Amino acid sequence: MPSVYADLHIHIGSTDSGRPVKNSASKDLTLSNLLKGSRDQKGMDLVGVIDAHVPEILNQLEQDLESGKARELPGGGIRYQGITLLLGSEIEIREEGRKPFHLLSYLPTFKKMKEFSNYLSKGMKNPHLSSQRFNRSTRELQEATKELGGLFIPAHIFTPHKGILSAVNRLEEVCDPKHIDAVELGLSGDTEMADHLPELRNYPFLTNSDAHSIQKIGREYQRICLQNPDFQSLRLALKREGGNFIEANYGLNPSLGKYYRSRCSHCGERVEPYQSRCSQCGGPVAKGVFDRVLELGEKEALHPDWRPPYFPQILLEFFPGVGKKTYLRLIEAFGNEMNLLHRVPIREIKEKFGPTLAERIQLSRENRLPIEAGGGGMYGKVDKDLL
Repeated sequence: MPSVYADLHIHIGSTDSGRPVKNSASKDLTLSNLLKGSRDQKGMDLVGVIDAHVPEILNQLEQDLESGKARELPGGGIRYQGITLLLGSEIEIREEGRKPFHLLSYLPTFKKMKEFSNYLSKGMKNPHLSSQRFNRSTRELQEATKELGGLFIPAHIFTPHKGILSAVNRLEEVCDPKHIDAVELGLSGDTEMADHLPELRNYPFLTNSDAHSIQKIGREYQRICLQNPDFQSLRLALKREGGNFIEANYGLNPSLGKYYRSRCSHCGERVEPYQSRCSQCGGPVAKGVFDRVLELGEKEALHPDWRPPYFPQILLEFFPGVGKKTYLRLIEAFGNEMNLLHRVPIREIKEKFGPTLAERIQLSRENRLPIEAGGGGMYGKVDKDLL
């Protein structure tokens, strides 16, 4: 059974006509560019677009299906040349007395997504934009997703910016546990951290990029063994049924995440242990994922025996000395980023690009690159002084 690389949380910046979809995303991140970049540059086989409910995106998908540019798969999902698109939607909900948080719903077919889009429009002020507030409860959204045969997954659960575990202490406070198919860890958390929380040990973990530009696609992803690259096989993989299963999670090293440690949002001072105000400037402190896990979790992380391995990694964009030109040369030489990160022998990299880059990629593969931890909305970085 073949393995595929999958990134299931990618935004669209704008439609082909130039209408904004995700305001904080690159305007160049259209559906067409997303598919091409995911396949050719990043080496993905399966992608989830979580703005598929937007009416103009649905219109484009319908045109592509009618023209033969794309086709629906019997098991769900839309097949473009060499890559499968899964139709998803990121939705913001604010339960009474709580901070808002983001949730992901994936639908199996174009028809079902169109029905879901119509459902969202009844509780959303502007369904033409991504990640909009939906004036319904989480449980109601879960029920609607399930009635349409969809998958329901809380998004980037730990992050202080719209992560559900920054708004509640337990998922069951606002969710029906039976209707959660998986949880998405987010860029500042990993399997080791998540399995400190007993509630989470029953769920499969997903690691997705939450990409707002083509460059960010694939900064987190999973390798999944699937009978077919379609919606139904993914559903089975989340249940570990029929020989379908998640083989491995590849995530950004949590230290690089911009919410990993607690930092002052004003001056950037690292605050340990966490306190709400910075002792240096008095500014508000953004509580890091590390500290939130300490609050919620048990002392020991216990992994179920079926939990796949998690491989922390550092993508090329974080490498000192790898600018846009070098990046494009690397892709031209080795095909795509997945090849370079996982398959190409280090000696070949050394022969074509010299010992410095080859050594850093080797250290990255071994998770030994020194990192200055991120927090407070600022990404971490490779510490050049320690190389």
